[in-house]
Amino acid sequence: MKTSMQFHRDTYCGTLRAEHEGNEVVVAGWVQSYRDHGGCVFIDLRDRTGIVQLRFDPSVAEGAHSVADRLRHEDVVIVKGAVVSRGDNTNDRLPTGAIEISALELQVLSKAKTPPFLIEDDIDTAELVRLKYRYLDLRRGPLQEALLARAKITGVVRRTLEEEGFLDLETPILLKSTPEGARDFLVPSRIHPGEFYALPQSPQILKQIFMISGFDRYYQIARCFRDEDLRADRQPEFTQVDVEMSFVEPDDVMDIIESVLTNVFKEVANKDITTPFPRMTYADAVGTYGLDRPDLRFGMPLTDVTDWAANCDFKVFASAVERGGIVKALRAEGGGVSTSRTEIDRIVKDHCAWGARGIAWIRKNEDGSLQSPIVKFFSETEIAELQEAVGLQNGDLVFFVADQTSVVHNTLGNLRNTLGRRLNLIDDDEFNFVWVTEFPMFEWDEDEQRHNAMHHPFTAPLSEDASLLGETPAKVRALAYDVVLNGTEIGGGSIRIHDSELQARVFELLGISKEEAEARFGFFMEALRYGTPPHGGIALGLDRLVMLLTGKPSIRDVIAFPKTQRGTCLMTESPGPVGSEQLEELHIDVVPDDN
Repeated sequence: MKTSMQFHRDTYCGTLRAEHEGNEVVVAGWVQSYRDHGGCVFIDLRDRTGIVQLRFDPSVAEGAHSVADRLRHEDVVIVKGAVVSRGDNTNDRLPTGAIEISALELQVLSKAKTPPFLIEDDIDTAELVRLKYRYLDLRRGPLQEALLARAKITGVVRRTLEEEGFLDLETPILLKSTPEGARDFLVPSRIHPGEFYALPQSPQILKQIFMISGFDRYYQIARCFRDEDLRADRQPEFTQVDVEMSFVEPDDVMDIIESVLTNVFKEVANKDITTPFPRMTYADAVGTYGLDRPDLRFGMPLTDVTDWAANCDFKVFASAVERGGIVKALRAEGGGVSTSRTEIDRIVKDHCAWGARGIAWIRKNEDGSLQSPIVKFFSETEIAELQEAVGLQNGDLVFFVADQTSVVHNTLGNLRNTLGRRLNLIDDDEFNFVWVTEFPMFEWDEDEQRHNAMHHPFTAPLSEDASLLGETPAKVRALAYDVVLNGTEIGGGSIRIHDSELQARVFELLGISKEEAEARFGFFMEALRYGTPPHGGIALGLDRLVMLLTGKPSIRDVIAFPKTQRGTCLMTESPGPVGSEQLEELHIDVVPDDN
């Protein structure tokens, strides 16, 4: 079958080098720029591999020159010509800068309107505009490089897992609604009026059923959907590398994932990753760094000064301890020198948003004097004890939070990350992994006055903690583990419950009645009763991994067609209304929003 092209591309633009001089080639792509130098017309032609310069000389090919003179930005052309040296006019900024193509023939395949923004690497166009014209934004180098890296990462993941004996098995997109923390996206059924499918938040139950079925090593590059509030590293639809294994302990899962990540970083970024990754319990991570996803590229640990605060004269500290809270300090070495009072006040205001009612601070000036609104409340002895406890040196700045344990850790943990960046303590070229283990199995919901699963309700407890399920579930640790990279959780998993009686007991602790468990998970509970092997797995966030590996600030920069923070696609204008006939077929009435 013939196309409209008079000749066919045989070479990518960005692959040409000096050694190709003398070759006749056919290249195709988009017009990046055009210049008329008083006779010859020069065109920079772009495809996904890069840019090459075309020279249209009327003395060589008058017909091609006359057409080239009318080309403009983003026109699509195909060109036949000879690769020639640029001599003394080499462009060192381009890999193809030593050569150009002396055009012999030119065919215009498509004319372009003037684009709403320039297709260049560094532009300051508003993101909303770029999202509306995503097909144009995706022509830019940074986004193409990110998506090419994503494709390469996915290929390495697949190859590594398949070499380890994993099977690529698919699971359905239309499922039963079994809420696992976030809201489900619901899909109405036309055939079954008033009934709904749900889009999967993850393939969790189905991959466990694969283990029950005897497929002992499963993986999937899985699409997942959660109807939740969005942020820079979260989208309503996302992709995860889903892994499940039978007859394993946590170490087995961790070893596989370390192999995957080691290969990814070596093959995609030429980075050597040291294994095994260090491990840290949840209690140590939160107690030392405030968060369960610590950034270990810098130090700045928290210091517990609760015992000192309980007996000090400052009532804010002492009363917090009396109410069952704690007091912790965060010392920024040298931070007092580079941080003004105005900046301190702004830092305090910004980080109180993490839940603290207040953040106290003390600055030790380079002459050894102390500056702070709270110093006057302490005796000389208390000040001396405090300085020794936190290791306060000249030029340092220390922050304090006195509150309930979770508030103290959350506030100071996020403040630590801010100070690490602000004080230039973070090396952006460093990749620091850590496994965080032994998470609490449950967390208490004050509003609902009940326990929630910290990971999900199918996570198994540590064997030595199983006896605590009845009386002190808050003390039960889970066989759960997260892999953290540079302060971002990129994957989480656990060993699963493979005993139906234990699973029913956990449901009961979570406030899920037998009737509700049967309605929501009945098929799974029945499957557990037919011989279930011990099993466990993990899910890696592919979007987050690509974001970190490519140095992008948002996962929207590594997803081809992302949603905004309001969950909309500006390019396709979705979500949007549908016709009344469709709604009637689905037996749905739309209630007007009075707001």
